[in-house]
Amino acid sequence: MPWPNLLWWYSNSVSFSAVSTDPVTARTPGERLRSRRRALQLTLSDVAARAEVTEGHLSSIERGRSNASVLTLQRICAVLRLNVGDLFAQTESSVQPVLRFRDAKGVAFGEGASKIKLTPAHFDHLELLLGHFGPGGSTGVEPYTHGDSEEVLLVIAGEVEVTIDGETHALSTFDSIHYRSSQPHRVVESTGAEDARVLWAMSPPTY
Repeated sequence: MPWPNLLWWYSNSVSFSAVSTDPVTARTPGERLRSRRRALQLTLSDVAARAEVTEGHLSSIERGRSNASVLTLQRICAVLRLNVGDLFAQTESSVQPVLRFRDAKGVAFGEGASKIKLTPAHFDHLELLLGHFGPGGSTGVEPYTHGDSEEVLLVIAGEVEVTIDGETHALSTFDSIHYRSSQPHRVVESTGAEDARVLWAMSPPTY
């Protein structure tokens, strides 16, 4: 299939709403956070205070009614002694070499954004994440960092602005940018009217 047709198919036929939410095989990120908090015998108030978020916002995140920025997720996970990557469901099927998109588990984050981890948990040297941004969606208001990996962002569809160390770069379909994950960075869909899809590649993994 030629690249333009492949891009059209991906942009128009694949929706992040297709991500499996089967309660038998997966739990939501919010449920994982709540389960971990209760296992550590921490109250909503305890975690909210340490993560510098309001108790109401944390409760909404746990119930799946609100998204959190990457920075906020990092703070919450730090309190709960989790990695952000622990919020991505990994089932027994993840050890198989083929990952069907319909079986992938995604995490909503930031403002109008979500991401899916494409690489299995046992990968030590490479991590791939597929990201979706709704119109005007972003990774969050604040730039964030994670580890000190080599990171590449490739725009699959749409237009985004990537800010790294305070410098903003405009990217269109098939443009890419590289940086270290330790550099403060932020991604936002730049048109305010269209969806954007990106692919992140990181080595070594930091989620």
